[in-house]
Amino acid sequence: MISGRRLIEAGLVDAAIVGGADTLSRMPINGFHSLESLSPTLCQPFGRDRAGITIGEGAGLMLLTREPQPIALLGVGESSDAYHISAPHPQGEGAIRAINQALTDAQLTPDDVGYINLHGTATQLNDQIESMVVNALFGERVPCSSTKHLTGHTLGAAGITEAAISMLILQRDLPLLAQDFSLSPRDPTLPPCGIIEQPQPLARPVILSNSFAFGGNNASILLGRVS
Repeated sequence: MISGRRLIEAGLVDAAIVGGADTLSRMPINGFHSLESLSPTLCQPFGRDRAGITIGEGAGLMLLTREPQPIALLGVGESSDAYHISAPHPQGEGAIRAINQALTDAQLTPDDVGYINLHGTATQLNDQIESMVVNALFGERVPCSSTKHLTGHTLGAAGITEAAISMLILQRDLPLLAQDFSLSPRDPTLPPCGIIEQPQPLARPVILSNSFAFGGNNASILLGRVS
């Protein structure tokens, strides 16, 4: 999505089809297993007993266009903290930069955001660091949740999957997806942020979607309704 937007803004194309896809295969399953990152049960983002990711598979496409649309890609942010191949920066520096870049690009403030679709992989480190980052930038005032308990971590399709979920919430005025703590209670040791446990309406028509990958590669996008 970010590359497609750049091409449009550079005047190289009038529209861009963007997306991602990933299928289950032995290589990523064995790779995550060797890192002891696979959950033996359904993944439990931000749960006390979370034990890693559940790998999913999926695909998604979107059409970005220069012409005005009811839902717009308002802002984007990218960073690479290069801290560790499989662990986030302990202070969340790269994630903070990506989110702040997206807000600056969109000329918005944290108080303009109505929902955060968290990266929320259900690994110990990701959920701890992302909670800390969201707490630092938004406190507990912005509703947020991870949707990976519904889709699994679709790896190369995760960004487009969660962007599509965010777009559908805006497009169809759907309730925000609550975090599922039916298998494990919420982890009380995590920094407090606005994780919701019941569906609720979107109060402000701007959604932040985070994707924080291995190698310190971080991306955040802001989608919103435009009049």
